[in-house]
Amino acid sequence: MTVRLLDFYADWCGPCKTQEPIVEDLESEYADLAVERIDVDEAQDRANEYQVRSLPTLIVETDEEIVDRFIGVTQAEDLASAIEDAIENATA
Repeated sequence: MTVRLLDFYADWCGPCKTQEPIVEDLESEYADLAVERIDVDEAQDRANEYQVRSLPTLIVETDEEIVDRFIGVTQAEDLASAIEDAIENATA
């Protein structure tokens, strides 16, 4: 089962620029994690599908469900905890 981190952002979003290095660090730290960066200006349908209303929005999901959703700049520890839970449950 795949664990994904969806990073909804926009180029004009200041907090998104703050979030970017945190997401990049997590991507390199977790080999089992698929990171998808989604520019809401280019993929409005996708943003609507996930009901993204604020940026940045980060969603941890598996093939079956959304595990967690974070709105605004989120610290690495909080994201790592959600990712680890999702990976544990995906392999259980």
